Amino acid sequence: MTYCVGIKLDAGLVFLSDSRTNAGLDQISTFRKMIVYEKPGDRFMCLLSAGNLSISQSVREILQVEQLKDPDTDESITIWNAKSMFDAARVLGAAVRHVYERDGESLQRAGVEFNVSMIFGGQIQGEGMRLFQVYSAGNFIEATSETPFFQVGESKYGKPVLDRVITPETPLDEAAKCVLVSMDSTLKSNLSVGLPLDLVVYEANQLQTDKITCIDNDNPYFRMLHNTWGQKLREVFDSIEHPTWDGAHTDVPLLCNGARSQPLKKISNAREKLI
Repeated sequence: MTYCVGIKLDAGLVFLSDSRTNAGLDQISTFRKMIVYEKPGDRFMCLLSAGNLSISQSVREILQVEQLKDPDTDESITIWNAKSMFDAARVLGAAVRHVYERDGESLQRAGVEFNVSMIFGGQIQGEGMRLFQVYSAGNFIEATSETPFFQVGESKYGKPVLDRVITPETPLDEAAKCVLVSMDSTLKSNLSVGLPLDLVVYEANQLQTDKITCIDNDNPYFRMLHNTWGQKLREVFDSIEHPTWDGAHTDVPLLCNGARSQPLKKISNAREKLI
């Protein structure tokens, strides 16, 4: 399994992925799930992948050579000459379909589902930043100001902190911290996600980035974040009042005198009573 997250902000883009694959309890391996395509001054793109490893690796290889025909000019479109991120995402979708047409039937006969999902984002000179989530059919959706981030893989454990913190106005460094907290929560709750992590931070309109790092167990910032987040969560939890059953010692008693303040209760005696 895996966990990948991509965020589109006013200030730039943030991408984070783990590197664990799990094909059974005794087949746990490390494979990188992030790749950056960069032509400084012209385009920056980042691809994150989750799902069947053989499918995602095939898509990544084919993406380098996949072409689409421009119906207006009859020219071939690749990720390296696409004039928009939308066209680059179309090329990625075509690469996914290419792999499905080649391997889908064989995988089905072997009882293997064609399962791949991807996050693809970046910026091409002449347009703004864009972020897409690509599905197994090669179709995709685009991030908006209301939904500024995408997750693929084991997303449920890391989603709450993203929902509470991330808005389009979030600064890049704060967003980077937030995705690392999101990943730490996932690592804590799911053994199928694991270190090392790949993190990329892209500043808007730079068309290249040097903020790329691989985070392992020895990374001092991630160790600090892991310990501090756990400690602060415990402190906040301890600061919240325990539930009480009357208003004698608190202004917020758990038991209220509302019409639906109690569940149905069956009493075992000569007759049943519902209260």
